[in-house]
Amino acid sequence: MSKRFDGKVAIVTGGGSGIGAAIANRLLEEGASVMISGRTEKRLSDVASKMPADRSGIFVANVSSRPDCDALVAATVERFGRIDTVVNAAGMNLVGTIQETSDQDWDECIASDLSGVFYMSRAAVPHLKETKGSIVNIGSVSSLGGGWSHAAYNAAKGGVANLTRSAACDLGKFGVRANTVAPGLTVTGMVEAIMDDDALLEKAWDRIPLQRAGQPEEIASAVAFLASDEAAWITGIVLPVDGGQTCTDGGPEWGK
Repeated sequence: MSKRFDGKVAIVTGGGSGIGAAIANRLLEEGASVMISGRTEKRLSDVASKMPADRSGIFVANVSSRPDCDALVAATVERFGRIDTVVNAAGMNLVGTIQETSDQDWDECIASDLSGVFYMSRAAVPHLKETKGSIVNIGSVSSLGGGWSHAAYNAAKGGVANLTRSAACDLGKFGVRANTVAPGLTVTGMVEAIMDDDALLEKAWDRIPLQRAGQPEEIASAVAFLASDEAAWITGIVLPVDGGQTCTDGGPEWGK
């Protein structure tokens, strides 16, 4: 494993499970010091127990709360002295059409999936300017198009994509980059019900050329690239990591 992040410091929100935990471990493997955050201390502690103690830390935070985001950034700087990368991986899934989505559900989803990205990025920008660092946001294939029965989630993830582009425009003159990774169907706790539904998966494979779900480690590989100096001239993109789902025109496989 290369050491692209020797001496670098990253914050990974949503680091207590799934994609966030995989990203944190990948950055650690490549030499970074990493502060992971999430809402549940036990989850964070369980993940951190397998990490090098001198290069890892945990911080309980709800990214929907601006004060929590400010405190997470401050704690990271106090512990490690700098911030080079912020990975906004925290979020929630919400199933429901416009009519089925309550005011409370809408507010919670937008706060978690979009406002949290804004609060974290804003809090970290002064430190990222000092290091000419980067922001990597975890969006979704829903950042690139709408879908059925996920009105609030699709809206939030679409917002993440355009917030990323705006950040790239505004921060580029300071040497700070911002990109989004857009996962497709990935094996995490958020999609357990889907992975147990053979009929639904059969429909999914009709839209995913590689005909399988992704693994969190595959998303982490894309994040590590975009956070590294190898991507020094890449900013403002939304990178699908989706088994080819977004390369299709939505039509059937003719002659099947």
